[in-house]
Amino acid sequence: MAAVIRRTKIVATIGPASARREVMHALAAAGMDAARLNFSHGTHADHGETAELVRSVQEEIGRPLAIIADLQGPKLRLGELPGPRLLVPGEEIVVVGEQAAQDGELPIAPEQVGEMLRPGNDILIDDGLVRLAVEAVESGRARCRVLVGGEVSSHKGVNLPGVPIPVPSLTQKDLEDLEFALSIGVDYVALSFVRAAADVRDLQAIIRNRGSSARVIAKIEKAEAVDALDEVLAEADALMVARGDLGVEIGAATVPLIQKQIIRRCLEVGKPVITATQMLESMVSHAEPTRAEASDVANAILDGTSAIMLSAETAVGAFAVEAVRTMDNIARAVEPSMGFRRELEDEFEPDVRRAIAAATTELAEALGAKVILAATATGRTASQIARLRPRRPMLGLSHHQSAVQQMALEWGVLPLLMPSTEDVEELWTRSIETARMSGIVDPGDLVVLVAGTAVNLSGSTNVIKVDIA
Repeated sequence: MAAVIRRTKIVATIGPASARREVMHALAAAGMDAARLNFSHGTHADHGETAELVRSVQEEIGRPLAIIADLQGPKLRLGELPGPRLLVPGEEIVVVGEQAAQDGELPIAPEQVGEMLRPGNDILIDDGLVRLAVEAVESGRARCRVLVGGEVSSHKGVNLPGVPIPVPSLTQKDLEDLEFALSIGVDYVALSFVRAAADVRDLQAIIRNRGSSARVIAKIEKAEAVDALDEVLAEADALMVARGDLGVEIGAATVPLIQKQIIRRCLEVGKPVITATQMLESMVSHAEPTRAEASDVANAILDGTSAIMLSAETAVGAFAVEAVRTMDNIARAVEPSMGFRRELEDEFEPDVRRAIAAATTELAEALGAKVILAATATGRTASQIARLRPRRPMLGLSHHQSAVQQMALEWGVLPLLMPSTEDVEELWTRSIETARMSGIVDPGDLVVLVAGTAVNLSGSTNVIKVDIA
């Protein structure tokens, strides 16, 4: 069972350095569970080839890999500059919408930015490395003072903390990227710069109208999303703590506490949560992480995060495979110290699936079961058990390939594809057969099986069965 002990899932961003078969194989062998396609960079052709590669490697290794399409969202960026420009502290500079920019002015897209700014606003460029203060605004032109200088160049990211951005959460680029992402069969769509639950609902509606089963990850990276966390979580299928832009928006000192709060809320409702950004940043160019980075990854795991994500480390880094292996090693080192989460009756509204998940976890622990078998059409039953962080391994069994791939992102779930069944007796038999064929369960092992008597019907979970494999 040592081969399946690691429970926290690893997401690797695939970019130019990792979009090759030998590297993808090595990433999967090192422990990658999900591949992130960052639509802020690269072409549709690039992402299409990467998705095909992920699916090909998935077949070769015999283990499901989730694909996440991460949409760019309404990100503010610098427009085209003739070349890199050095901004000096104390210097005065004019910021304006890209189309109206003149020589010497700093262009920002989208065009509406000039109308958003007010005296007293801060403008942060390149994740806050450069900081401007707005002193006056006239006719859409903002006269600013450079507070923290540095070099800026075309398309660097811009943040306006506390300034409402009156642009849709899905830009025209996002809609085109979404159409393509769904056509290549992604499992998750990550929505950037979520501000309200309606942003998530709008994306969900488009996905359903396209006939896709892809799930939505709401990225928490704005103060508005933090304020509306419960409402956003109710609509989303999963959350991502996107610490880069979140730190620029609300201040780095506040991020650790917010991260813990978001993870806790996701645990309470039984939805996956990804902790992201700069987890092993030094490994972009070094073969070993800093001790602080190792502690950061370990603490996110101990807090209960479902997944930990690598960005530049695997997208463009020189040590992509080593970064995944490092995350795997850290998780294996700290997870044995984690106990499962007991849930008291007064902590949640009466719900059959939640109650059965809690009872399943307690029963498997009390009996010392070899494994929990969660037979599930959509993976939701596995999510409810996973929220309790059981110490017993759990197999998520579904006859839907999409559900199996989506469960690759669920904490502690080992997803397996099983045949469709006609009745509950056949379901129990097929579940145990599938577990035995995987090599995870041996004849004579005690297992705890959770399923629904109305087979193939989502939300029908109502039975716990103790059996011998």
